[in-house]
Amino acid sequence: MGNNIEFPDDETSDRRVITDGFFEQEVHLSRTETASFLRDIADALEDDASLTVSGSTWEIPFEYREPIEVEIEFGGRRTKELEIELEFEQAQGGSGLSIE
Repeated sequence: MGNNIEFPDDETSDRRVITDGFFEQEVHLSRTETASFLRDIADALEDDASLTVSGSTWEIPFEYREPIEVEIEFGGRRTKELEIELEFEQAQGGSGLSIE
């Protein structure tokens, strides 16, 4: 499947492939690590309509369709917070995901 984007985590174990259900992973990164991760995503988006996001213990192969939803959220109450979210929807007829 398309481009592999490594999610920066530090766990080690056998990698499991996630193709259904619910999965969430969160890490805290430096500016440099975040910039590198975002460049990997940008490169993958320019190359193909499929990508594989993976950490050391998991991977998610995904074929997506356009448009990609980009959401900007700002909250400025007690502490200010800026959230940028990218949402990819499965390609139509995308039940035939393959892993290479």
